[in-house]
Order: sequence, then C-alpha cells, then structure tokens
Amino acid sequence: MKLTKMHERLLPPSPNWYCSRCCDVNPKGLLGFGGKNSVYLLSVTATSLVVSGELKGHTERVSGFAFCHYPGQDDICASCSDDGTVKIWDSYKQIKLKEHKNHQSTITALHWSPLVKDLVVSGDEKGIVICYWYNRNDTQCFFPEPRNIFCLSCSPHNENHIAVGYKDGMIVIIDISKKSEVIHRLRGHDDEIHSLAWCHQPLEEFYVRHDEVLESEVASGGNGVDLAGKECYLASGSKDQTVRVWSTTRGKGVMTLKLPFLKRRGASVDPSVKERLWLTVHWCKGRSTQIVSSCFGGELILWDLTKSGKQKWTLFGSSVDGQNHTRIAFNLCSILTEDRELIFSTSMDRDVKCWDLSTLDCCWTVPSLGGFVYCLNFSPLDTGSLAVGVGDNMIRTWNTLTIQNRYDTKIFWQGIKSKVTALAWHPLKENWLAFGTDDGKVGIFDTYSNRPPQISASYHRKTVYTLAWGPPVPPLSFGGEREKQSLTLYSCAGEGTIFQHNAWKLTEEATDIDKVIRETNGIKHKLQAHSDLNWKPDGKILAVGNEDGSIEIFQALDLKLLCSIQQHHKIINALCWHHDHASQEDASYLLASGSNNAIIYVHNLKNLIVTPPDTPITMMEPYRTLIGHTAKITGLSWSPHHDGRLVSVCYDGTAQVWDVMKDEPLCNYRGHKGRLLCVQWSPVDPDVIWTGGDDFTVQEWRVSKQEHLKPPKGKKGIELEKKRTSQAKPKARKKKKTSVKECDKQEGSDVVNGDVESCSTRTEDIASGADEDEEEAEKKDPHLTVDSFPTQTKVLPKDIGYHRDVQVTAASEKNKPGVKSWSAKCDSVKEEKKREKQAEMQMPVKKKKARSILPLSTCMDHKSKEEQLQDCLTLATVQHSGELSSQCIPGSGAHIHLGLFEKRDALYKMFDEEGRSHIEGGHFDSLFYLLLWKGDLAGALQIATEKGELTDHLVAISSMAGYQVWARTVEAFVKQLCFQEQFVKAASYLLSVHKVYEAIDLLKSQQLYREAIALAKSRLPSEDPALKDLYISWALVLERDGHYAAAAKCYLASDSTYEAVKVIAKKSDAMSLRTAAEIARVVGESDLSHTLSLRIAKEMLLDEDWLGAQDVLRAQGNLLGHQLIFATNELFYIFLETTKLVKRSSTSAYSWTVGHDPFIETVIKLWETEFNVSSKDCDKMHLLYQQLKSVENPPASVNVPFKQLLFHLSHDITVIIVSFLRSSWSEMISDILGVVNRCSEAGNYCLMREVCKLLLPKGIDSILSIKDMLDSPDVDTLAASHSLEAFVAYIQLYEMWWKGSGTELQFEMDVQRGSIDAGEIELVYDESGDHIIENSTNGNGTTSDECSPKKELCHSKQESSLSFCRNLLSETHAALQTTQHLIKEIQEKLSSMVHFHMRAAESKKNGELCRENPETDLTGPTEAPVAQSIEEPESLPSLIALLSEYNKTLTHIPDHIKRNSFPDVLECCLILLYMERSVPSSVPEDLAEQARSLIRKYGTTVTYKKACRSFFN
Repeated sequence: MKLTKMHERLLPPSPNWYCSRCCDVNPKGLLGFGGKNSVYLLSVTATSLVVSGELKGHTERVSGFAFCHYPGQDDICASCSDDGTVKIWDSYKQIKLKEHKNHQSTITALHWSPLVKDLVVSGDEKGIVICYWYNRNDTQCFFPEPRNIFCLSCSPHNENHIAVGYKDGMIVIIDISKKSEVIHRLRGHDDEIHSLAWCHQPLEEFYVRHDEVLESEVASGGNGVDLAGKECYLASGSKDQTVRVWSTTRGKGVMTLKLPFLKRRGASVDPSVKERLWLTVHWCKGRSTQIVSSCFGGELILWDLTKSGKQKWTLFGSSVDGQNHTRIAFNLCSILTEDRELIFSTSMDRDVKCWDLSTLDCCWTVPSLGGFVYCLNFSPLDTGSLAVGVGDNMIRTWNTLTIQNRYDTKIFWQGIKSKVTALAWHPLKENWLAFGTDDGKVGIFDTYSNRPPQISASYHRKTVYTLAWGPPVPPLSFGGEREKQSLTLYSCAGEGTIFQHNAWKLTEEATDIDKVIRETNGIKHKLQAHSDLNWKPDGKILAVGNEDGSIEIFQALDLKLLCSIQQHHKIINALCWHHDHASQEDASYLLASGSNNAIIYVHNLKNLIVTPPDTPITMMEPYRTLIGHTAKITGLSWSPHHDGRLVSVCYDGTAQVWDVMKDEPLCNYRGHKGRLLCVQWSPVDPDVIWTGGDDFTVQEWRVSKQEHLKPPKGKKGIELEKKRTSQAKPKARKKKKTSVKECDKQEGSDVVNGDVESCSTRTEDIASGADEDEEEAEKKDPHLTVDSFPTQTKVLPKDIGYHRDVQVTAASEKNKPGVKSWSAKCDSVKEEKKREKQAEMQMPVKKKKARSILPLSTCMDHKSKEEQLQDCLTLATVQHSGELSSQCIPGSGAHIHLGLFEKRDALYKMFDEEGRSHIEGGHFDSLFYLLLWKGDLAGALQIATEKGELTDHLVAISSMAGYQVWARTVEAFVKQLCFQEQFVKAASYLLSVHKVYEAIDLLKSQQLYREAIALAKSRLPSEDPALKDLYISWALVLERDGHYAAAAKCYLASDSTYEAVKVIAKKSDAMSLRTAAEIARVVGESDLSHTLSLRIAKEMLLDEDWLGAQDVLRAQGNLLGHQLIFATNELFYIFLETTKLVKRSSTSAYSWTVGHDPFIETVIKLWETEFNVSSKDCDKMHLLYQQLKSVENPPASVNVPFKQLLFHLSHDITVIIVSFLRSSWSEMISDILGVVNRCSEAGNYCLMREVCKLLLPKGIDSILSIKDMLDSPDVDTLAASHSLEAFVAYIQLYEMWWKGSGTELQFEMDVQRGSIDAGEIELVYDESGDHIIENSTNGNGTTSDECSPKKELCHSKQESSLSFCRNLLSETHAALQTTQHLIKEIQEKLSSMVHFHMRAAESKKNGELCRENPETDLTGPTEAPVAQSIEEPESLPSLIALLSEYNKTLTHIPDHIKRNSFPDVLECCLILLYMERSVPSSVPEDLAEQARSLIRKYGTTVTYKKACRSFFN
C-alpha cells in the first residue's frame, strides 16, 4: 500500500545538474527526478502538482533516473548514483526492489529498455556498459569503446540495440545480443554528446531539402541519402552547438541543426566561441517529425524536421515574457495525456517547468532549492508571504496563500554572493526584507522592485546569525534620527557582536550596542560574545543570548540590564518571545530559549518586567523545562493562535510541538531526513507549521496529522551523527606555521552557531581526501609511492601499520608463503635504514674541496700546454706594447683569466664576468664576496635584497655604509625571514633597530603568543596596553581551542578576572565550577561567585550530596539563606523517607536524626545549632526573609521532576519557618497555602497530605491557632486561611472516603512501588455515568476498588466528623471555578470551529466534499470536545456573546477569591453524594442537600455533567 506523506507541501532539492537523464515521467503522471542523493516524486497534471514522495537509499548524488515504460510496469523505476549502485524501485510503495554494484567507476548514464520490461542499461566514465535483467538478477558487461560515456539510449525498435554517446563526440550503436558488436560508429560531432533520443516510430519517408542533404553528406561522409523504405532515426545533442539526426538503419547522418542565437541573448555573443552549454534533445511520442531541444540560455526550441527554409524552429514561451528558463536546461521528458502532450524540463535555474506542446506555453513552475535552508520568516503585513534563506546564495519569497499556483515564488539573488543565513521582514514597511549572509554581509531588499539590495557599510567578520527589527538605542535614538525612524535593524554574528544599522542610511557605519551596554550599566569587564537576540513584540525589552549560555534581559531604550538568566551552559542558538495578544496574562511574558544542550527552557519574566529591579538580578529557575530532544536546538517559534504553544526544531531531525502551560508534548514531526535548522508557525492556519533543514527542503505540515508524540530517544540523532562522521574527510596534515594571509583566511571561514558541530551544518560538500592520503604516504616513505605498485592492489585496514591507507601487491603475498605483516615490514625497513646511517657515520669522511670563487678563470688553467703558452705571449704583448686588439681583452671573453694579471680595470671586468656566472648559477655568496672585494657594498646589498639572499654576514657589515643603509637592510632582512617563516629571528632583528612594537605584532600575527608575551614583558612597562592586548588575544585563541585553564591564566594576567571565572566555568564539571567560584570570591566578583556556587550546589543536591552542597555554600559568606534551604531539604527528605514516599540512596549526608518533635521545631533547633539562626536577631531574620523571597520558583506542573519539586517545596518551607520566627503570621498563612497549592498543581496528592501533616500537625486547629495570633487580619489573609482550611478538609475528606476499606494502604503501597503516580488520582465515571470510581491503578493494572472490599463507612462517628466539609462547599468558589471552566471550553470550541472552517474551505478549494459526514453543518465541527452545556445551535456570534457574558461574570467575583487557590468544590460534592449513596445516612442531610444544590447550579461543564446525571434521575 502506498505510504502516506507526512507533509502538505514541500519545496524539494534542486534536480541534479550535468546528468544526461536524471528526470522521467510515467504514463500515470508521476514525475521523478534526482535531487541530491534521493529521487523525488511529483504527481503532475497540466494544472497542478503535488510532491508525493521520495525514494531514499543512495548515499551519494543520483546521476540517472528512468521509469519502466513497458505496459503494466509503470510504477517500476531505476536510478543510479555516484555511490556505484543501480537500484530498482517500486514508486507506488516507495520501496527498493533490487540493486547491483557491478560498476567500478562513476556511473554517468542510465536508461530502461522500452521493449524489455526488466532490462536496465547503465554506462560509466570508463566506457563500461552493463545490462541488468533484474527479474533474474543477471548482468552482462560490454566494452564497445575505451572512452568516457556521457549518455546512452535503448532503441524502441530493436530490443538489442543501444546508442552510446561519448565525451569526445563519438556515437556508437551496439548490439548486445552479439557480444557488444558495434553496428555503427556515427562521426560528426566534435565535442561532448549530452543527449540521445530515438524517434519512437520508424518513418517511411523523411523529407529533406537538397542543400540539407549535401550538408549532411559532408558531415557523415556519405554519397547520398536514400529515403525509400522505413528508417529508424536517432537525434543527438552536443556541446558543439548542433543537433544531428541520424539514420541508424544506414549509419549516416541525415540532418544537422545549428542552434540559433536568439535576440534575447544580445549581439555580443560570438558564434565561434563554444561557451558553457548543455544541449539536451527529446523526441516526443506523439510528434514523430518534431524534436524539442534546449538552447544557450535555457530556452526550449521545437524543431520541425519537415519545414523548409533556414528557420525550422519555434521558441517555447514566446507569448509571455519570463516563461523560459533563465539558465541552461539539462533534462526533458514528456507524457501523452488524453487531450494534450506535456513536456517537463529541469534547469540550472533550479526550476522544474511543465509545458503544453500544443501552445508552447508554460503551464506551471515549481521552484527547488540548491542548499541548506537556514532561515524562514513570515511577513507580518503581507500575510502568507514566506521568505526562505538558502545556501545557494538566493532568497525566495513564497506566496503560500495563492490558490491557483501553490508554488508562487519570487527569487532574489543580486548582490548576495553568499549563503543566506538570516532574514527579517520590516514590521511596518511591507516591501522591506533584511538579510544576512555567511560572509557577514547585511542588506535590505525592496521586494516590490527588481533593484539590487542596499548593503550596509559595516560588515561582520563572521556569519550573521540573527536579524531583528527593534526600537533605536543610542546614538540613533537621539535627536532627529529618533523622529525619523521608529525601528532600526539589529544583526548578531559569529564574532559575538551586535550591530545597530540605520535602515535609512545603510551607507553609514553601524554602531556596536556593547558600548551602550557598558555605559548604561557601568560594566568594566569584557562582555560575553553574543550569539542571538530577540525583541519583545512590544519593543520594550531585549533578550540577548551569549556563547557561554547566559541570557541577558535589557530594558529599552538605554539597554539597562534587568537580569541575567544562568540556565543554559552552552551557546544560545535560539531565543523567542511569546506573542503579546495572549488571553492569559502571564503568557505574554514568556521567553523560550534553546542551546546546544538539547533542553528548552521557558522563563516567565512578568515580575521582572512589571516591577524592574534597581540592580540586575540572576535567575536560575525556569518556568518550564522541555526535555525530549537529543541534540542541539536550532529554532523556536510560538503559535500566534494559541497561548503557550511552542514548536522547536533540532539536530535530531525532528520538530516538536509543546504545550508550555501544561508542560507536555503534543506531537513530533519526522518528515525531514536531515538536521532541522529553522521553523515558523503559520500566521494563518493554527494547524500548520513550516520547517527547513539541511536536506535542501522546506516542508509544510499539520500538527493534527502527526502520529508521534515525542522525539525519538536518541536513535535518530545517533544515526545522523554516524552518517555525518562516516563521510570521507580530508586527512589532517602536519600543521605548518601559517602566514598572515593564511591566518586571515582561516579567521574568515567561520561556521554558523559558533561551534565545531555547526561547521558540518554549513558545509555542503566534503572532499574525499584520497589524493591527500596518497601524498601523505609518499611523504612518510618516498619508496612507497603510488606509482611503484602494480595495478592489482589491496587496501589494508587503517589500524595496521603506521600508514592510514597503504597499498601492497596482492601477487607478492601469494608468491611468498612466509610473508610478514606490513607493520613488521615497515619496522625492518626502518632498522635497515638505521644501520646504513650508522655505517655511513663510522666511515672516514673525505674532506670536500671548497668551491672556487672564480670558477671561469680557474677553469682556464686546465688548457693545453700550447694554449697556456699562447696566453703568456698575449699577456706580454699587452703589457709591453700597450696595444689591445678587439680579439684580446684581458678579463673578458676567452681571456677572462688574464684579468688577474693585468691592471685593475681588467680585474673588474673579470669580476663582472664571474658575477654574471654566479647569478646564473644561483651562487650569490660568491657574487657578494666579489662585490665586497671591489668595495661595492651598496651593490651587494641591493642585489641581495632584490633576490631575497640577505645573510647575517651582509646585515652585519652593512653598518659600514652608514646607519640608514644598515636600518633599511635590517628591515629587508626581516621581510625575507618572514617569507622563510623564521619569525622569531625576524622579531629579534626588529629589536636591533628599536622596533619593539613591530616585533611583538609580528609574533602575535603568527600566533606565537608565548614568545610575544615574553618579549613584551621584558621590554615594555607593565602598564603598557599592548601587553594586556596580547594576553586577551591569546586567551581567545585558547578558549576557542578548548584550553580553558590556560585561557583563564591569560585573563588573570590581563586583570580580566570576570572573563577568567567565566572561561573556567565553561567546562561545567564540578571541579571547574568550584574553582571558578573560589576565584570569583578571591578577586571580588561576589555576585558571580554566588551564582556559580548555587549552580554547583543544586547539581549536588539533585545527586543527594548534601555534604558537598553545604561545603560549597559555606565557602560563600552571604548565602546563609540558601544554606537553610539545603538543610531544610535534607530534613524534608528524612521525614518523607519515614512515609515511604522517597528513599535516599546517597551516603553523603549529615547524621541528623528526626525525633518525635514536630517538623518545624526540629528545623528551628537545627538552624540554631548548625547555623546560629535565632528569632532573637530580628535584623538577621529580616535580611534572611528578603533573601529568600528574592528567589522566585516557577509554578509547578504535573511533569515537573520529583526531586526538583521537593527542592522548590524546601524553599517554600524555609520561607514559612522564617515567617514563623519573625511572627509574621499573615505571611505564614499565605506561604503555607502556596506550598499546598504547589503540591496540588503537581498532581501529587500523597505529597500534599504529608506536607500538611508536617506544617499543620493539628490540621484545621493549627490554622485556627495561627489566625488567633493575628491582630487585625485583612481580607486577603482571611481568604488565604479559608482556602488553607479547605485544602485540609479536602485531604480529610479523601482519607475518610478510603477509611476502613484497605484502599489507602493499597494506594500507598502502589505509590511506594512506583506503580502509579501520586498525581494520578482523579474522578472517573463509568460509561453510563451512574457510578464514580477512583482512577488509580495498581501494579497489576486493576483499580484500587478491585483490590479491596467494598467501602463501608463507620456510622457512629461519621455525622459529627463530616462537619469540616462545610468549608469545602463554598458557592463563591464554585461559581468562580465553573465560570473559568466554561470560558476555557468556549475558547476550545472557537478554536475548533476556526480549524474546521479552514479545513472546509481547503476542501472546497481542492474540489472535494466532506464524505465522512455529509450532513455536517459548516457552523462548527461536530467532533469538537467542548462544553455540551452550550445551547444548540452553536454559531460564532452566540459563542462570542457567551464568552463575553462569562468574562463579565468573572469580573464581579472579588479579587481576593480569585488570587487564592481552592479545592474543586464540585469534586467534593460528588464525593459526598457518592458516600451518601454507598452508605445511607453517612452524610448529614443538610450537607448532602447543599452538595446537590451546588451540583444542580454549577455542574454544567463537560467534566461533571455526565456524572451528575446519576444523582438526579
């Protein structure tokens, strides 16, 4: 059965380029093409297309694809790839059927025989043709020509004939039934054969004009063309700009068609120049006399072979401009439908087009992507306009709401020239789209025009991570600039800086906001490198993520620091504020963040933003922790249609939707086959999300259609990691000292997201590295070159020997039976070389004769005796007669040696001749000696400088020519030494001319920081800023390489203590954190020291290491409040251990014991003895209370981890006890209520019961005793005490319900075993709604009622003991709770109604009817799980009116009632009625009547309506 596609719409990868046949269509209208290493399938018609599937299985680029066109086999197809495999697929089931790996070279061509249903033919670049009959799994190899095959095509007339086109222009027709006999060799093309196409029907007559026949005769060498009888014709397209038609019956060419130079290409094209061209041809099935071919610039041409005259062609798409491809086309295929013939084309412009052959017009165009999808962004004004940033250096804007063309896109490429990594639409100007690139460029496109973009004058040094529009900050917020623009553009890049760009004047330099942050907040230490930013939608708050994992919250417009969130400990990749139109007040203040640690944290910053603190605070507790992903988080997006609904994308290849308010996952999308990089929630459809990733696709999918709930548990992430690491990578060579240029180049090649892992995200092509391996092997042993091995080789495993890939002769191992292992051979070779070297050293060394400095004149001394005597005669004649002939000039020519015996002029001539000889031979030392002997020191220095042959000797003696000459010589020698990579020596020479700073900069530029610092400290004053700059530069390099301890030393040496602490804490292990905290305490960074200490203490606490946690906190002087929390936590654990709720597994604990004293008294005694905390010190207690209240714990949820819940409760209990010691009774009541409410929200009834027993040992009497101590209680305090009494009564009610039945014992045993969660207690009704049962199952899967006898209540004490329940039956709270439930149900109803209408509209648009329920009224969804109490018929106006009415009712309820939580009143009423019905007279009549009255009045919600029915029948 066909697989169901997971996506709604998909932008596929670009069809692969330079393939002869990588696209095909079957008669059913299924179009397939190779994109990257997959085959994408599109269901196509003349008016529409749908991406219907993908064939996955190849590991490298798909180089060929073809359908089987045999009748009845339309769903079978074949593909070939650079991985050396040919695969057979079932396109309907999208599964692989067969494959073979018989090719030894890269496969370049593939075709399925139109006559044999199971024959697939493929060819490779070595000239091998393989025929594969997949039904019988048989292959045959043919080798017709030793040439590179470019294309091939099976004949539709003879099942044994195959046409093969080669790179050099040759075409051969082979017969596979006769052992690859070459039937014809068709010569005529003189360049690559790009495509071959057979005429599908033999033609009886082929009309050709006489002049064309003559031309073809010359081309093919024939004497004429006999057109009588049937002919089989073949068309070929070549890089030589011609299309030729051949008669395969006679093996001759019959027509040559030259590509026309169209006017649209301009008159500057030279026809004689063979420019970049791919000429593909296609012979349409229904048009035997017409051929379609591509042209120079991507145009398609229809050739009519029967036409007379020069212009036999007609241009496609000539009726409307812009229909044709803009770059060369690669593949053509066609389908013959009932009413017309369609042809499909793929091109270098990454478009797939459908053409109508009858009109030659384009029917539709689908764009494709040629790189990673780095960013997505919906326009806030042009609804549905999605901007897509891709790694192919282009931006697409996709109108996702267009009905006629569902893939309506516009491409922007001018001025980009790099990968597009960030996008941001202007919130107010509809046509402004800002973009950032991989090379640090920031610009703005006007999407309504075709003009090039405006580019900012300020470039980032590394990849742009994020763009955001926000209010201007200084200096743009001053004066007239503020009035002119309300929004400016902010960009964050890989070097850690955030620029503010003036969008109206991009030619001006951008400003770094770090300067404003420093000035506003008085920060002196180095700011952390930034990695992301996000403005709150109202533009008042800015969130900035840093590389160390911290998040800083700033207040506009002066960027005052409000707080630092220390939750993540790795680089922040994504920040996202919740939209500001939430129905829940707290939701608008939620900030979601994701980093490399695979966890998403959501923080509620309401209190911080509403009441900003005077000094920055540190937050360490999240509002929600979303755990499920298994790799780095790369993108986040809030739903604009819901409150607290978030979608995240990750390197694990999935997108996860979360309900943040409920702290639970909703669905998981797994449609991508690679890592996800970006996500956007549709601004129109609440059920639609868009994602993009490194699989070159953008996918639209629906939340409601996903079958998975959570991400895969590490499996997919592991597979992706294996896939990434299995790719061949270049072998690392031995590092050399890089030059300045190389260093700059390395710094420029940055990666996105700032870490090593994201380098693979931005790397789209990885070289195999085989050549480098061979070169490395040759370097290690010059005797083991690749050429020295025979062709038949064997590759040994990588772990054998000291070579990575060493080839040895297979035959040599066969000939030698006792052959040793390769490593043993290498060892023996080494030993032999070592012995030879020692023997050479022991041999007496013959002293080598020094080379003569005058070689030309010296060689003259070896003349014959007669010639030497003649020289004597010549010399005497010259000396005594004084006459010089032109043939005899001493010191030059043949008499050069006589210059030594003549005057100085002759000697200088001899020196000149010898000098020229030395220059030609490269013996510059001898030349310099001659020049020095002549006294020409300046000439020697000039030649040495020009030739780069300065030496220490020349530099030393250059001082003889004066100080200026010596200084210039030293500078020239320094340049020469730098070129020779002798940087330390060069720096030493710079010191000799007193250029200390230049010497330091030279060492620094070559990353010789240790030497540079040693030189600077020895020569410069200690306060010189250059020394600090050296330390910081070295620290940054060490930090980037992971040497955190060494980097910290550099920061300490530069007096950058804050950075030293932060870099040590990056390791995140316990030892590093403790060291960082201690250093921070020593250097005076108390706030940072406290933060780190709390961080390590909390981690120890979660591991139940109370001793270690207290030791860490004790080292800090001002963390007494947290010490009390941790001590209380340990005592809390001890008390709970007695109730079997927890079990301590750690031995690192104090030997504190719990006696029979109440819990609060025990804690107070411990505080007094261990921490010297007493109620007598009022000031100390006040400071403790303030310190404890400054720590805000997030509200609980049912998914909060149990240990984290206990820690939060310990904090709340500590506050309660401090309030007790301060005699703050009103605060104590509200704090106790907060503790009980936290347990209730966590859904843990047992924990709530035990907490109440610890804090209120006498139950309601304890509350009354606290109330008695109040002098004049206010309304809020009384309301809080009432709620607290109700919770105590709620617990007592449940205990009484279970009493005497054994249920409680069984329940506690289940909780202890972990069979059920304490939060799973809820009321459930049977199918008839007549009985209420407990929904808590034991380990056997049965309910507690099944494991215990029927409940029997004690009659004697029941009436008097149920008097406490009157506190629970509060009509005011019942009204509040029912109103809140109804509002929620109506909101769900409205959401479902909107969703239903959108689905109905979509169905109508697609011409579909609602067949499942044809009687459904379109006023709303029939299946919506909402309040049935709302009267029918339900329409949008009636629901809105009801919602308004309920909200008005809610406003009339007093605030002190709404502020304090209260048990569910109707739930308590149902329990009382159930108890009364189970045991008559067990509940007082007035109490039962009051419960019935409340249920009648308020039990109208879905939750209670069905259960209430049984009590009123």
